[in-house]
Amino acid sequence: MPKFKSVGRYGRLSLRVVLIVVFCTLAYLMLTGRQLLSEVSAEPRPVEVEGLSASETRRLGWDPVRLQAVFEYTASLSTDSFVIVSQGRLVGAYGDIEQPYHLHSIRKALLSALVGQHLGAGTAQINLNDNLLELGIDDAPHPLTPLQKTATVRHLLKSMSGINHAAAAEAGLTAEKNRRLGRQENVPGTIWAYNNWDYNALTTIFETRTGIGVGEAFDIGLAEPLGMQDFTREDVSYIEAPELSQHRAAMFHMSARDLVRIGELYLNSGVMNGNSVLPESWVDRVAADFIETGEVGLRSGHSYLWWIPDPQSGLPAGTFWAWGFGQQALFVIPAWQTVIVHQSDTKEFRKRFFGLIRDKAMEPQMALERLALSCREQKFRTSEFCLEHRFTLNREFAKLMLLVANARREK
Repeated sequence: MPKFKSVGRYGRLSLRVVLIVVFCTLAYLMLTGRQLLSEVSAEPRPVEVEGLSASETRRLGWDPVRLQAVFEYTASLSTDSFVIVSQGRLVGAYGDIEQPYHLHSIRKALLSALVGQHLGAGTAQINLNDNLLELGIDDAPHPLTPLQKTATVRHLLKSMSGINHAAAAEAGLTAEKNRRLGRQENVPGTIWAYNNWDYNALTTIFETRTGIGVGEAFDIGLAEPLGMQDFTREDVSYIEAPELSQHRAAMFHMSARDLVRIGELYLNSGVMNGNSVLPESWVDRVAADFIETGEVGLRSGHSYLWWIPDPQSGLPAGTFWAWGFGQQALFVIPAWQTVIVHQSDTKEFRKRFFGLIRDKAMEPQMALERLALSCREQKFRTSEFCLEHRFTLNREFAKLMLLVANARREK
């Protein structure tokens, strides 16, 4: 595990290299990032990147020149922290790696780890084959049907419940869920759909079965044994929407250096500091037992609340990663013995986005377009919002990971 020292805004850790890069702001678009408006140039800004010597970088399997290109491109995005760790060594760090940021949907992979720690048939454990009826899980104000209650814990973990029910913290995910699941009943286990209802119901099951809140369970079961430096159980909060569903969404804030420790735990087959923190069998099933999503690139597969990339992503077989809104990302790459973390602070973006919806009665798509167009105007191009807080598109992030793959040296 890398030993992260206390650092400032840009992470003063070892060898400091100051890069001056041209910050090109790309306009916002749909949350899917499948379309792009026009590129908008802005003023250059100084960026500090931490790394090893060129010889040490090569020894760990990276090309120093190509790696520099990775960080230059990272600086052109709205990235707040970006870390690459190989074989327990810090290859490169950009931004504030000790500042906790909203993880958004990375929360689901963290919930998966907690479930893995509490597997069993005991009264305070979780059995993957138990169904919702046996567990006493229903919903309100719209109850589940008898068929829906046959969905098991395993179905929830694999996003295969087939239950199309409104959920807390769902935001813009409903259209895609409706397309996949429709409005009819579905036999559990037959259709994959990215479904916040599944993950929120799984949170209820975890807390009901174990008798422990998600924050406390994570603090005791993972943060303490992994030696996390910034996490406290108060970094877990809940989003509730009782008018939609009785199941809450457990949300996390976490720093990049603490996320690295989660990645290293999975990289080391669930063992940290000689102690088994997570069953090896739970780690192994992530890359081995996945469902094809019908997408290509970084989200080609999905397995136990992690994503599986395909060869088009540039990443090697066996890679899996956790993803959240705003391109929050945690990559585990066993073939490279590498963990990668990417984070963006979405607070200002969400504040403006939801403000337009609330105060101007805008539809979500209209609000996104308004934010995009504002950053195309000359007078706003160099504003703090357009330079620091814009939304990083999926295609931009996919390009970043292709550059990462290109920075690996052939041995």
